[in-house]
Amino acid sequence: MVAASVLALTVPGTAFADPQPRIKDIVDVENVRPNQLVGYGLVVGLQGTGDRIRNVPFTEETLQAMLERMGVNIRGDQMLTQNVAAVSVTATMPPFARAGSTIDVQVSAMGDASSLQGGILLVSSLRALDGEIYAVAQGPVAVSGFKAQGAAARISRGVMTTARIAGGGIIEREVPYDLRSAQNLKLALKNPDFTTAQRIAARINGEGTGMAEVLDPATVQITPRGGNVIEMVTRIENLTVPVDQPARIVINEAAGTVVMGADVRVSPVAIAQGGLTISVTETPVVSQPGPLSNGQTTTVPRTRIQADDGSGASLALLTQGTSLQTLVSGLNALGVSPRDLITILQALKSAGALQAEITVQ
Repeated sequence: MVAASVLALTVPGTAFADPQPRIKDIVDVENVRPNQLVGYGLVVGLQGTGDRIRNVPFTEETLQAMLERMGVNIRGDQMLTQNVAAVSVTATMPPFARAGSTIDVQVSAMGDASSLQGGILLVSSLRALDGEIYAVAQGPVAVSGFKAQGAAARISRGVMTTARIAGGGIIEREVPYDLRSAQNLKLALKNPDFTTAQRIAARINGEGTGMAEVLDPATVQITPRGGNVIEMVTRIENLTVPVDQPARIVINEAAGTVVMGADVRVSPVAIAQGGLTISVTETPVVSQPGPLSNGQTTTVPRTRIQADDGSGASLALLTQGTSLQTLVSGLNALGVSPRDLITILQALKSAGALQAEITVQ
């Protein structure tokens, strides 16, 4: 059994480090958000690693339609090229992006292409959910993975069917939003909390740049007091506010990871940790018949079973209002394994001794 090591992470109280985050780091401003774009295109110039045309009919249809637009008619002809791949093209359009600015583009194979290495994306339109074209993309693709093989072995690293084009998209249409004419703004908390929202409103009201009120645990509405909205947001977003968080424990059972918040508390409780380990060992023995006998060689099974009931388990006592640091020290003293640590925390919650919310991923 491998013991888990529980770490308590703290923020150093140095003079140059403010433990309180800025408002801009814990909220999003209404309508100041990116937009997702998606498109479809062809990557050409592949070295025989593209789609097999007969297996991927939409690649053939797209290639034929593109050549017809260029004055080349190949309808009815058989195409056997494997240097072309149909791909999906995705990008994120940042807020307030202007026409002519560039964005990064992600390209992913849609057919049975084995690699996009060395390919070039032909001009493709990128649309939003409203169906309008907001950007176009084109350029050589960059694949981060690689693959090499010989007669008896091969090695691969990363994914060869996805690629990226840095600055390969050009904004053609802007998303209209006039921030200066807004009568009020809403700040959306990334982690909704009544206490944090009230602290943000009180901090803004104390500065006198705007009148803030809490609409709900996730929203703070601000009305400017003179001046323009841009100046108000610039002053507000750099204000620091202490963030409150609920007592929560996040458990990832698959990875054996446990993360505990600083406000986790434990009522008086005693914990005994010990597990049952059963070991089964098979050592079959071959039985040979005697000389000049008519017997046959047989395999006689031999099984050995050992059980360890954890008789050396420890008992730890946690007192009233135990803090996270004390809880961590106590669990480390028990020498628990990652799986046992998860079981102990869930048992504490069932016993009503753990004042925290448990989230299992």
